Amino acid sequence: MSGNHSLPGEEPVPEEADEAAFWETPDIYGAYPRLTEDQTARLAEHGQRRSMAPNDVLIREGERCETFFVVLSGTVAVVEGYGTPEELVLRVHGPGRFIGELGLLHGQVAFYTAVAREPGEVLVVSLDQLRHLVSQDSTIGDVVLRACLGRRALLVGQGAGFRIIGSRYSPDTRRLREFAVRNRLPHRWIDLETDEEAEELLRRFGVGPAETPLVIWRDTTLLRNPTNAELARLIGLPSLPAGNRHGDVLIVGSGPAGLAAAVYAASEGLDTTVVEAMATGGQAGTSSRIENLLGFPSGISGAELTERAVLQADKFGARISVPAEAARLERRHGHYAVGFADGSEITARTVVLASGARYRRLQVPGIEPLEGSSVHYSATVYEAQQCRTDPVAVVGGGNSAGQAVLFLAGYAPQVYLLVRGPSLEAHMSRYLIDQIERHPRVRVLLHTEVTEALGDKALEAVTVVDNRTGEHRHLEVRALFVFTGADPHTDWLSSALALDSRGYVLTGAEAQACSVPELWQSQGRDCLTLETSLPGVFAAGDVRSGSVKRVASAVGEGAMSIHFVHRYLGHTAAPGGTDSSPHTRPKESAWLA
Repeated sequence: MSGNHSLPGEEPVPEEADEAAFWETPDIYGAYPRLTEDQTARLAEHGQRRSMAPNDVLIREGERCETFFVVLSGTVAVVEGYGTPEELVLRVHGPGRFIGELGLLHGQVAFYTAVAREPGEVLVVSLDQLRHLVSQDSTIGDVVLRACLGRRALLVGQGAGFRIIGSRYSPDTRRLREFAVRNRLPHRWIDLETDEEAEELLRRFGVGPAETPLVIWRDTTLLRNPTNAELARLIGLPSLPAGNRHGDVLIVGSGPAGLAAAVYAASEGLDTTVVEAMATGGQAGTSSRIENLLGFPSGISGAELTERAVLQADKFGARISVPAEAARLERRHGHYAVGFADGSEITARTVVLASGARYRRLQVPGIEPLEGSSVHYSATVYEAQQCRTDPVAVVGGGNSAGQAVLFLAGYAPQVYLLVRGPSLEAHMSRYLIDQIERHPRVRVLLHTEVTEALGDKALEAVTVVDNRTGEHRHLEVRALFVFTGADPHTDWLSSALALDSRGYVLTGAEAQACSVPELWQSQGRDCLTLETSLPGVFAAGDVRSGSVKRVASAVGEGAMSIHFVHRYLGHTAAPGGTDSSPHTRPKESAWLA
């Protein structure tokens, strides 16, 4: 095996390691914990011991990982491109450590190969057995989850996984990159215009530039301009169930509101399906750190909050499908049918709309060709790693912009916050304002608007105007992050139910006022608080008119929507009937207790 490489900040593996015992990768990031003897013993009750010889492959890149390994003796190397000239040792684990990252929990295919380097023994635990144990042991569950999240972040930062080859000017390239970034999928973008590797790869596969963008994985799989769904299937993201299934509740959207609704619905025995057009987590999933959420005094990243919620929903048996873009909603025989862009359909007795809102694109000259390369609508580790040496700018005056500024200031030497209004107090929480005002690398420019983005292949500067004086000037920044408000995901609902003037879903008394009186008279009741103008269809979170745009509020509304689902189902139950009462199912095994 060639290539003794290390991640930034890690101690390098010595060259003599190939000739002696492999050195273990140090646990600098907290991603490689060592299980205690007691934790290993509890796992051993549910697994089997297995000897391993040098070069035994435990997990193979590109194959679905269905086994959890704990190293009892010897060493195991985690390798990218195993058996190829580009083979790269990512890390080495010794006794007490386990093998796996986030894809292990979600049933995705492996982004690496795990191979024995020294003879020894491993503990083999099936995922079903592990889920059973973790459902009863939150300590092990917390250790596994935190390590898997950390390892996924390291894979992402290292550029492991599949490769996207395409032009920064191509809308399809931007689409694929956004889908990969939002779903936290390890990948590397190879720019057709500037990366010398692009030409060599195109020659190797016999593909012309006109056929890009391409997705290449393991030099064996080539997808020409795949849809998001095709890329999702390659990686193993969950798809829609086959056929037209009938359930108790269909939740459209998987932000905090949708995931909260999924947890409460599934935990209470309702047959629950969640569909998501882009990525779990919604806007909150792109937040670098959420500090005002109850129960997290030191804050939590949007990615970690999302993954915890997804695993919790999975614990109770909720099914989550990505990507699945809802295209129509219609009432049919006392149920609701939701049709999707790919022609599939799901029917459910109730629907919870939690599709949230999308950040508005900044409409200024020169910006569109730079979107996805140096103009961004989220601030995650993917984007931040490109900003270590150059100044950047953030546009917006709300909490999302404030969180992005503080996160990026940990990477970039200078961060400009461009705010159209006269102060930050109008839309930003005080705790963020205080941190921004104290940060030495943050400069706030009030009364400032972007009028043009300058740069050919990458952003070089932005032109800004002082909206009081009309004075224009250039700011030399190499990346622009935009958080300028959001529009609801409701285009597909405009002819189905009542929306307000901005496209948000009306609920409660406002929705009832937009309905014909006979509708609610026939129900024998008034419209419920989170119910839309369609009985049995509810809205929660940012998509709802009048909602408070905060994570905690969205979680609360998602949970509360299931309370109203139960009231609706109870009200419409036929006397003596059985079909219209909520189903009771045994709870499925869990990752978290």
